[in-house]
Amino acid sequence: MNVRAHMSMLFHLDKCIGCHTCSIACKNLWTDRRGAEYMWWNNVETRPGAGYPTQWEDQAHYHGGWRTDKGGLHLRLHSRPGGLLKIFYNPSLPSLDDYYEPFTFRYQDLFNAPPGDDQPTAIPISMVTGDPIDIQTGPNWDDDLGGSNIYAKNDLNMAAMPEYVGQQMAELKRVVFNYLPRICNHCLNPGCLAACPAGAIYKRAEDGVVLVNENKCRAWRMCVSGCPYKKVYYNWSTGKSEKCILCFPRLEVGQTTACSHSCVGRIRYVGVLLYDADRIPGACLVHDLELVAAHNSVILDPFDPEVLAGARANGIEENWISAAQKSPVYKFTKQWGLALPLHPEFRTMPMMFYVPPLSPVVSFMAEDLYKLDVAPHAGSSQEHYFELFDRLDAARMPVEYLASLLAAGNVASVRAALRKLLAVRTYKRRIALEGAAQQQTLDMLSSAGTNPEEAEAIYRLTALPTADERFVLPKYHRERSVEAWTDPMTRRGEMGFGYVQAPRRGE
Repeated sequence: MNVRAHMSMLFHLDKCIGCHTCSIACKNLWTDRRGAEYMWWNNVETRPGAGYPTQWEDQAHYHGGWRTDKGGLHLRLHSRPGGLLKIFYNPSLPSLDDYYEPFTFRYQDLFNAPPGDDQPTAIPISMVTGDPIDIQTGPNWDDDLGGSNIYAKNDLNMAAMPEYVGQQMAELKRVVFNYLPRICNHCLNPGCLAACPAGAIYKRAEDGVVLVNENKCRAWRMCVSGCPYKKVYYNWSTGKSEKCILCFPRLEVGQTTACSHSCVGRIRYVGVLLYDADRIPGACLVHDLELVAAHNSVILDPFDPEVLAGARANGIEENWISAAQKSPVYKFTKQWGLALPLHPEFRTMPMMFYVPPLSPVVSFMAEDLYKLDVAPHAGSSQEHYFELFDRLDAARMPVEYLASLLAAGNVASVRAALRKLLAVRTYKRRIALEGAAQQQTLDMLSSAGTNPEEAEAIYRLTALPTADERFVLPKYHRERSVEAWTDPMTRRGEMGFGYVQAPRRGE
C-alpha cells in the first residue's frame, strides 16, 4: 500500500446558482494578463449544452485522456513514436474558434468622434490582432440556454441517450438545465502530464496539485490535446502553457482557493483525501461501468489502522491525517457515496467530485410530494412513498444523462446517490411538518442505504455548514517553499509561473 495525500474539491450541483462569481474571482487573480484573456481556469457551463471550449468532450476529435486496448492503457493522442512524428503538427489541437477570440472595445471612439447626429459607439476589436471583429461567441455564450434545443442538441452526452430520453427532455413542460462548474481535476493519472514531450508538467508530491514548469515548457501544446477536460491553455503572448494551480499559494498559508472562497451558493468543499497510488493502474483498466467503483476503491479510509500506518510510513504528517479524517470531500465521496467524478471514462482519475443535482428531479415530482405533505394520512401509503424512487427515471433531468456525465454510463451509481438525497430531503420535510419521522419515512431511509443519524449529518453539511466545515485545510511547511524559491541552482529562483520573483540569495 502506497498511501499518499491529495487536496481535492467537491461541487454540490444542487446549490449552484450559475452566478459565475467563482470564474471572475479566478480571472481577476490568475488570468488577467496579456495572452491569458481567453483562459477560464474556472468556468461554469449550462447543461445540456456544448460546454467551453465547444464540445470539449468529443475525444474522437480532440483525442484527450486514455484508452484501453491490448490489455494496457495508452494515450488517445499518440504513442511515443507517433508523438515524435507529429510534434510539429497536431490536428487534435483546439483552435481559437473553439474558445473565442479575445476582444475589447475601442473606447476612444466615444471621446474622439466628431460632432454629429448619431450616437458614437465603441466597436469591438481583437486583442490578438487589434483589428475590428464581429463577435460570434464567448466563454459562456449559451449561458442559461443550454436546456434549449438549439444548444442541447450539440451536447455529446445527448447523442448516447435512448430516443425516449431525448423526447422526455424535449417536452416543453420538462425543459430543464443545471449548472456545471469546472476547474482542472488535478488527476491521479493526468493525460496532460503524459502527453508533454518536454516533461514540463509535474504533480506535487505533498498535495497532488498538477503544475506546469514554464521554464521547461517549449510550447508543443500536446498537453492541451492530452487533457480531455481542456483545462490546459496556451498563452499566445508568452508561448507557454498555463492551467489551474488550485491556488496553492493560498493553500500554503491556510486560505482556501479563490473560487471556493467567493462561491455565493457555497457549493464548494475543499479537503484532503488519502489514496493508494499502487491501485491506480488497475483502477484505470476496468470496464467503463466499473470505473466509479474502482475509482472509489483507490480512496482510502483515514480511520483504518493499516492506512494510518502506511500514511505515517510515507511521511504524511499528523495534521494532514487529521484533516483527511475531517474532510468533507471524503464524507461525500467515500463515506456517503453521494459524489461522483466527471467523465471517469477518460481514465485520468479526476480528483474533483460532483454531487448530482436533485432539484430538477424533485420538481417534476413536487405535486406528489405536496400531496403527501398536506394529507399524510389521507390516501398516502408506504407504497406511494417508494413510487417516488421508481419515478426518478421519469424526472426532468434524466438519470441516463447524469450517468453519461458523471458515471461513465453507470446508471446505478447515479440512481443510488439520488435515492439517498431524495430520502434525506423527504425525511427532513417530514420532521419539519410533523415534528418526527413516521415509520414509512424511516423505511425509505433504510431502502436508500442510510439512517437518521447519517441523514442529519448529510443535511447539516449540505445546508448548514460553517466555513471551517467546508474547508478543512492542513498546515503546509511554508519554509520548504521559501527554500525552493531561493535555491542557488535556479540562480534567480522564480516562483513557479514567474508571477513573483524572489530575491537572490544575499539581497
